[in-house]
Amino acid sequence: MAVHQARKRFGQNFLTDESVIESIVRAVNPARDDTVIEIGPGLSALTGPLHDRVEHLDVIEIDRDLAARLRKRFAPERLTIHEADALKVDFSAFGSDLRIVGNLPYNISSPLLFHLVSFADRVRDQHFMLQKEVIARMVAAPGQSDYGRLSVMLQVRYDMQHLFDVPPEAFDPPPKVTSAIVRMVPLPQNRARAKSEQAFFHVVAKAFSQRRKMLRRVLADWQIDWAQVDIQETARAESLSVADFIRLADYLTDQGILA
Repeated sequence: MAVHQARKRFGQNFLTDESVIESIVRAVNPARDDTVIEIGPGLSALTGPLHDRVEHLDVIEIDRDLAARLRKRFAPERLTIHEADALKVDFSAFGSDLRIVGNLPYNISSPLLFHLVSFADRVRDQHFMLQKEVIARMVAAPGQSDYGRLSVMLQVRYDMQHLFDVPPEAFDPPPKVTSAIVRMVPLPQNRARAKSEQAFFHVVAKAFSQRRKMLRRVLADWQIDWAQVDIQETARAESLSVADFIRLADYLTDQGILA
């Protein structure tokens, strides 16, 4: 089979290190009857081991040449190829209790993570390889330098764990950054949540739009009784917990300031 040249427009870096592949599959630990969906199978480094562990595997691949290679290697009865952009895929079509895996292209990682949030009720867990710096932002705690909008927007919906790092030399071609593996488990139905998701999203985005400034300045357009919200008006967005943002969003909803 002809050698496939990695395409920059798809952010392709192919995993080749067998020990890393084994570690990822061991972390996922799929059962035979699990509904597993792999995003970006590429040259099937993970696809092969996952395919060996489950009855049926679904893969999402945007590159038509790579999709053609997969069709030649795997029987359609056990592997379904969805030739599509993962950002536009309706994951609800796969059913429920989904286990999503992928070496995500770094150029679409954040948009794809936000896209998947809307399907979290149907997901058991997600295991992704991402740029290490992105995962640091995902799992950061309030007060840490990496804590920001991405942290809050994902932590309100998932319990997340940085599992291990993956060096550049584990790929071909090697990326210029260190990668890492993250496990994302959706929080249960009884999780803390805002009365209005839109209000919550709006508050978080606005608060972090000028993260160096105090909240009383950044949110000055809204008449907020900071004592009633139990948040210091001199605080900055990076010091607020997810629960603080929920409380602030609910206050603005109750006051009719945000819908």
